[in-house]
Amino acid sequence: MTESQTADVREVQQLGKNLRIAAMNLLARREHSRQELERKLHGKLAPDAAQLGAVLDRLEQDGLLSDSRYAEAFCNARMRVGKGPVRIRAELRERGVADDLVEAVLRELDVDWVVRAQDVLEKRFGSAASLNQRATARRMRFLQYRGFTTEQIRAALKSVASLD
Repeated sequence: MTESQTADVREVQQLGKNLRIAAMNLLARREHSRQELERKLHGKLAPDAAQLGAVLDRLEQDGLLSDSRYAEAFCNARMRVGKGPVRIRAELRERGVADDLVEAVLRELDVDWVVRAQDVLEKRFGSAASLNQRATARRMRFLQYRGFTTEQIRAALKSVASLD
């Protein structure tokens, strides 16, 4: 092996090491999906796809990178701030989490989404039921934007109206 080939091999090994360290630094701050981590590392260090894939595969094997753990943490965080299942599902898909994994995590949450919608409504609008059609429509749009289904919205509005 010539001296330039040896230098190239050392450079590739160093880039692999730098990739792993950068990935672990990002994962130390918070969980990331594989796609999200790949995008960040590619923008930061501009490695070739094969080397980046190998580093990410190794992180998955070591248990440091997990889409299921990321999806679970993400769902819990978004649910706590009042987001519904439709919005959570869409945001996880944007971040590259597989559909079947998203559905499994949402099922495991064991959440009564109607109660969550009621809580979000009460926090935003107070405990008073909407008095007219315009106010009801406003509340429906708000919950729809938050990511609740039509059935969940109707049930939440109906139960809030029955409380008064």
